[in-house]
Amino acid sequence: MAVYTKVSEEALAEFISFYDIGPVSTCKGIAEGIENTNYKITTDTGQYILTLYEKRVDKQQLPFFLGLMDHLSGQEIPCPVPLHAQDGTLSRQLCDRPAALFSFLPGIWPRIISDHHCHELGGWLARLHLAGRDFGKSRDNDLSLASWRPLLMTCDSDATNDISSGLYDELLRELDYLEQHWPAQTELPKGIIHADLFPDNVFFEGSHISGMIDFYFACTDAFAYDIAICLNAWCFDSENRFVQSRAENLLKGYCLLRELSPDELNVLPLLARGSAIRFLLTRLYDWVNTPQDALVVRKDPTELLIKLKFHQQVNDYRDYGLEHSLS
Repeated sequence: MAVYTKVSEEALAEFISFYDIGPVSTCKGIAEGIENTNYKITTDTGQYILTLYEKRVDKQQLPFFLGLMDHLSGQEIPCPVPLHAQDGTLSRQLCDRPAALFSFLPGIWPRIISDHHCHELGGWLARLHLAGRDFGKSRDNDLSLASWRPLLMTCDSDATNDISSGLYDELLRELDYLEQHWPAQTELPKGIIHADLFPDNVFFEGSHISGMIDFYFACTDAFAYDIAICLNAWCFDSENRFVQSRAENLLKGYCLLRELSPDELNVLPLLARGSAIRFLLTRLYDWVNTPQDALVVRKDPTELLIKLKFHQQVNDYRDYGLEHSLS
């Protein structure tokens, strides 16, 4: 669930009074998500999302996240639009937490992924990358390569090996490889990336994307790394088997708007390995360090382990079957 903070009617009414949207008629907690508290608000002027930022989001980073969404929405990217309060601010305090009010995005995230979904995603991912070029702010990726080994060090080795025999040493070996081969920051085109564009962060209405949400990992990094994240998130089936046609459509949709350089294509298998271990490690951390009765829903890290092992066997982007899809 994702309602960690209960908001009283009185506190909500006072908060909403700073916005020109009228009084609240309904307020309902949203169960999906694991990072923040979210409510769906209805007033006479429409529907909105109220987000209270819990401890896992650094409040010092909120101006970047909120400013980015404000900028991207102005570039016609279908992301939540943060509402400006009457004093012009994008966030205020509510129940001793930073909070913001957003436009409501229609649609639902796809539970069964199709080739068409991946083609649509590729196009909008390219649009997002292009739209962020003139944002004017940057943010380091705090879950980049340098953070992965320290993150593993926080996970008990015995608890890690309980998930899969020998997993701890296996991850150490993979980190050794990635640290030796990871591309330098100057080697690849970079800019603002989403960095967490999993299916549950993308809404569809019919066959078209109607919303892209959860920009709280957005940062400045290689565009190709964002693509690699999407390969892992969208291009494997429910049995964690790679689906070549999904990857082809993802890349086709992307390259219609932004062509990938040979360097980006050649490093894609390596970035896919990095993407897999990044999400494996954050899931592993939650799995071994979060009490089973906690409110946070723990995600099984073995899904990413399977994907990591797949990418370890890929030596060239053509091994994904992508060559003819880019011609």
